[in-house]
Amino acid sequence: MRIYFTNLPSSITENELTDLFSTYGNIASVHIAMNRAGFVTMVTAEGARAAIEALNGKVLASGTLTLSEVPPKGEPVNLMNSPSRPRRRASHLY
Repeated sequence: MRIYFTNLPSSITENELTDLFSTYGNIASVHIAMNRAGFVTMVTAEGARAAIEALNGKVLASGTLTLSEVPPKGEPVNLMNSPSRPRRRASHLY
């Protein structure tokens, strides 16, 4: 199961992130993007959920981690209640 993270402090490396998440289960892969966001792929869903519960909002080297579960490919994503969902403006066509 994949976990998406944001707000990763620039001093944290992939190895340190692997060590942090491995407390909750086996890690398949870690990828940090240039914007300090990325993905951790864990072998089990249980490990991923435990990591999200324990680490979401955790202060790490002066940054606060934000974690979320990435649904498997092909599974629908509910964006209706998402705070980042774009709002539609009403248009009046007469």
